[in-house]
Amino acid sequence: MRNVEMMGSQKSTRIRVMILALVVGGLLMTVKFVAYFLTDSAAILSDALESIINVVASGFALYSIYLSDRPPDWSHPYGHGKIEYFSVGFEGALIILAAVAILYKAIPAFFISPLLAKLDVGIILILGTSVVNLALGLFLVRTGRRTSSMLLEADGKHLLTDVYTSVGVIVGLVLVRVTGWHGWDPLVACAVALNIIVTGWHLVKKSFGRLMDEAEPELLGRIVEILNKNRRPDWIDIHHLRARHYGEKVHVDFHLVVPRSFGLPDAHREAKQIEKMILDSLSEVVEVIVHVDPCEDPLCEHCLQAHCQDRSKEGRTTIRAWRIEEVVVKRVHRGS
Repeated sequence: MRNVEMMGSQKSTRIRVMILALVVGGLLMTVKFVAYFLTDSAAILSDALESIINVVASGFALYSIYLSDRPPDWSHPYGHGKIEYFSVGFEGALIILAAVAILYKAIPAFFISPLLAKLDVGIILILGTSVVNLALGLFLVRTGRRTSSMLLEADGKHLLTDVYTSVGVIVGLVLVRVTGWHGWDPLVACAVALNIIVTGWHLVKKSFGRLMDEAEPELLGRIVEILNKNRRPDWIDIHHLRARHYGEKVHVDFHLVVPRSFGLPDAHREAKQIEKMILDSLSEVVEVIVHVDPCEDPLCEHCLQAHCQDRSKEGRTTIRAWRIEEVVVKRVHRGS
């Protein structure tokens, strides 16, 4: 119940933050296009085009956050959380598309330099937008980490990349103003395009990783640490540990080996105790499923029970901590 209430509060926080990002992004995009029309700068256009991506991505992210928190139903028994990863991948693809548009505009400018005007006004406008983007980007990243939202964090990092873009544009415009060589303008625009291609690729890669249920060693390590810290002699071994993300929600499952003499009520009690332990310790985990296996002879040497009628080998006398690389695999001799 505590986890459900916490996630309800986190959902409202994420929605409010994304509405703020959408409104502010629209205002900043307008300012940048005003700066472009005043200066005819390819570098400023590159910044403005990236701002279009910010606004579109924020709108899609807002819808994704709303959809991801819908409860599971018959057609989506694990919920709708993975829409966030589609949103992150979509944002990364849009960033790459914007970079292509920037290059399309900037490369010809090396050969036919446009007549730049009102550079001082353009510099001031872009400087103002970069300060606002910096504050908003840091706020989104911090809120995303606090609410366990990869989507908010990705959007924040995108805005921070936009800040780097704006700073590069400002530097280019200052160089044009000081040196009089207009080639600085398309040169900066091309550098910006290459930089945001890298950012877009990282977002797409991260999105695919979550969609493909890529393992997260840090989270698995925390789960193993909890189990080691509270380990009991009846927990002979664990294996096939997995964690799957659905947005900010995490589902965990693994196999627990208990003594062969355990009855069904005893095995069920141990499983429920472990499930509650993990749920109480990790706020992002909403479901834990423990599959109970009976002990088999090859595991006797791992057993801590001193008196066991089914033992075929001598067991351990001291607890040996479980390690991630051992518990994530499924042993073939267990037949489960």
